[in-house]
Amino acid sequence: MVAILILAAGQGTRMVSDLPKILHPVGGKPMVHHVMDAALGMQTTDLSHKAVVVISPTLDVKAVQGGRAVSTAVQPKPLGTGDAVRIGLEALSEASQTVLILCGDTPLLESDFLSTVVAQHQQRPSPCITVVGMCPENAGHYGRIVADASGKIDRIVEHRDASDVERAIPLCNSGVIVADGALLARLVSRLTPNNEAGEYYLTDIVALAKKEGVNSWVVELPADLLQGINTRVDLAAAEGALQRRWRRRFMEQGVTLTDPASVFFCHDTRLGRDVTISPNVTFGEGVTIGDRVRILPGCHIEKSTLGHDVTVGPFAHLREGAILGDHVSIGNFVEIKSTTIGSKTKAKHLSYLGNATIGENVNIGAGTITCNHNGFIKSSTKIGDGAYIGSNSCLVAPVSIGAGAIVAAGSVVNSEVPENALAIARQPQQNKLTWATKFRARYK
Repeated sequence: MVAILILAAGQGTRMVSDLPKILHPVGGKPMVHHVMDAALGMQTTDLSHKAVVVISPTLDVKAVQGGRAVSTAVQPKPLGTGDAVRIGLEALSEASQTVLILCGDTPLLESDFLSTVVAQHQQRPSPCITVVGMCPENAGHYGRIVADASGKIDRIVEHRDASDVERAIPLCNSGVIVADGALLARLVSRLTPNNEAGEYYLTDIVALAKKEGVNSWVVELPADLLQGINTRVDLAAAEGALQRRWRRRFMEQGVTLTDPASVFFCHDTRLGRDVTISPNVTFGEGVTIGDRVRILPGCHIEKSTLGHDVTVGPFAHLREGAILGDHVSIGNFVEIKSTTIGSKTKAKHLSYLGNATIGENVNIGAGTITCNHNGFIKSSTKIGDGAYIGSNSCLVAPVSIGAGAIVAAGSVVNSEVPENALAIARQPQQNKLTWATKFRARYK
């Protein structure tokens, strides 16, 4: 079994936030969930992964778990990473041949890289320790790995305890460690807080292992996968890195981004082939888009499903529950929520369509509104196939427009319109001759 320990009990005070650090979203989901998903998604020789997240007493367990198959263990006091691992190992309650230790504030980790690290560790003579290192542009507060040319580690020195010579070493500890379970438990039990911080440093297990004749090895990975988040500046940098990764991935899969830097995706965005996305488009959670879809500039789309050959925008807003069939056309300044729209239907300008079911081949005129809320409850609007809704119409729910019916422009419709009928719901026009001339004369 590969056991996974995710250390997430840090206080995160540098975020200056009421929200715990590990729950701050990156790419639309909490950073700790990125770490969990990367770990649980590993492909290893033993797919029986068990994960424990070590948290502080103030964290909400359900919020941390996010519906994932992970357990939690509470670290009562912030006594360091070594103490957190000890608590996590106790929560595992069974021997694990391999233990993978991760930090809950490193959301850029990917499953493939973790699988490679675990595989390399398992190929070495047992027992041993594998430490993932990196060479970030700004080494900052990271601990330094002192290793020889073969990758054998002599020691890891925390930044605050390092000498000037040690701080000049570019190879840094990422916090990702793989160790044999029995060895890890034995070494962690021997840790002491003999350092400036008065904490139990997990990295001290390297020196303890060396005294037993057990080797520790470093595996270097790209720094952009491993950098942790401590401040809002770090959070923004991680968001940018994740977006760049997703943009490249989508373009490699056949999506055209005319201005990649201005398009923002979410962790679960799904795009078909030959999709074209114009500048300044943002995707929230839960978006699935079919093939040959065009998203024009300035659109915001969330929790929506689009069929094939759909056009949206510019400046359209698709909210939760928008379901668009094939060949649907949604134009500028149209907002859609909790509405299903049939194939080949058009809503080209300035409309709000909410809590509605709209059939196929329907034309929604400019300025049409489904009046779905009476101040207390929301009601639904139904529009049949082939109906034509004239401009500036208000459809007061609950109401049904039959197939093939026509609603005259400027109508307020609050009762059923039969199939193939014409509904006119407006005051008769009155023309008062010469009134305009007299009006102007009065104010001249």
